[in-house]
Parts: sequence; C-alpha cells; structure tokens
Amino acid sequence: MLTYKAFAKINWALSVLNKRNDGYHDIISLMHAIDLYDILIFEPSSGIEIQTELPIKRENNLIYKAIIALQQYTGIKKGIKVTLQKQIPIGAGLGGGSSDAATTLKALNELWGLNLGVNTLQKIGVSIGSDVPFFFNLPLCIVEGRGDIIKPLKIEKSYTLVIVKPKFSISTKWAYEFLNLETELTTEYKKINNNIWQLYLLLCEGAYSNFHSWNDLEKSVSGKYPEIEKIKKKLLEAGALMSLLSGSGSTVFGVFNNEVDANETLKIFEGYWCKVVQTLTSY
Repeated sequence: MLTYKAFAKINWALSVLNKRNDGYHDIISLMHAIDLYDILIFEPSSGIEIQTELPIKRENNLIYKAIIALQQYTGIKKGIKVTLQKQIPIGAGLGGGSSDAATTLKALNELWGLNLGVNTLQKIGVSIGSDVPFFFNLPLCIVEGRGDIIKPLKIEKSYTLVIVKPKFSISTKWAYEFLNLETELTTEYKKINNNIWQLYLLLCEGAYSNFHSWNDLEKSVSGKYPEIEKIKKKLLEAGALMSLLSGSGSTVFGVFNNEVDANETLKIFEGYWCKVVQTLTSY
C-alpha cells in the first residue's frame, strides 16, 4: 500500500499564444503548487478499481486514464485499487485532476517497479492532460507549449493566499474555445517571456507592491461569469495585494500579507468554497 499527496496549483501568469494544428493551444505560464491536496491510496488488485465519492464515470476519471496509458506504454496488465480522498474541487482551475493523474503515474512506477524516468512519465502524462507534466516538477515552473515544455524554478519565499470558488465550475475546453485569439491576444512571445521572468524574480524577493500578474482567459471567462469579477473585487477590498483567476477557473485567489488577515477574509465568503493556503517552497 502506498499513500500519496496530489497537490493543487495556481497560475501567477497565463498567456495563450495561439491555437495549434492539433486543436490545443500554445501557452506560457508561471505555475506554483499550493498546500491543498488530494490523498491517493494505492493497493494491489486483480483489476482496476477506483474508489471515490465523485460523480464521474470511471472512463472519464484522469486516474483511470493514467492507469490505462501506463499499461499501454509498458504492456503491463497488472491491476490496482486506488482510493481517492478528494479535497481539491473539480472544475476549479487548480489542476486537481491533472495532479491526481501525475501522482498515479509516479505511484505505479514505484509500485510496479517500472523504473521509468521523469521525462518518460511526463510524455505519458501530457497525453492525459496538458497540466500533468507540471506536477512532476513541483513546486514552481514556467510551462510552455501545450504544457509539455517545463522549466523548474527554485523559490524560498512562501505566499499566503485566499482561494475562493463560486458554486459553478468551468470546463477548461470551453474556456479556451471561448477565447477570441484575434482581439484578446496581442502581446509578443519575447515580451511575455520577459514579463514572466520579471514576475518570478519579484516573487523570489517578496516584492508585493510590484506584482503584475495576468491571465488571458480571465476577460472572456468573466464576461460569461460576472461573479468572477465580484469575487476579485471583494478580495481586493478585504486587503488582498492582488487577485486573479487561476487557470480556466472558476477559482479566484488573492495574496495576503499574513494568515490573520487571510483567515479574517474567509468570513466575507460564507456560502462559497474557500480556504487559506500557502504556496510551496519545496517538494
């Protein structure tokens, strides 16, 4: 039996560059893991069993897809029972499903004695979901391409965040398809890359006042779901230094100076799913 934590993530910055011929989008993003996680327990089994309270068909579960992908890649037909204790909300832009998939690949690589390298696991992972490769390189990375180009970064500074999810979830596929590439994306790659590196350096320094974060999906998502902007405004009014949609949403996060202020802010979000979390400095 193996027990793993599958951590969530936020995006400090997300630029969508173009739509690819394969239907995906090229992006460049600064992604950071947070101390919110699912718990996955792995046990030997004669077949594939996934025990969870989630109302998701097994075939659509990314844990199941990860198991099948690994079996197909290696030719191994061993069974496994996975018990998922879900704490990361679904459709939240926090990468929960992708983290579960990456964790499954890592755990089975160990449990089945496959000795596959990280690059191989990432290659298998990106076939399951674009965010999956990031979760092999925690805690902080610049992510490019369709999610398959990873540059791991070091950071010693941890940040206190309040994360707030409204009652609705957002499909990542919908968020990207709804994006108007011609009117909403005008920044050149070189400039974006430079801005992300500047943001990374500010994060390392703890230079709160100079933060400039962005998410190319936020404008179109907020247009469809005005509550996103209302949550951002509430976080800023409560003292957040900045606030942003994470990934394709629907979770919004705010950065706070300390846990006391962050915990006080939770009181204004009664009826929402909300938590105080910390960004990770190691893994």
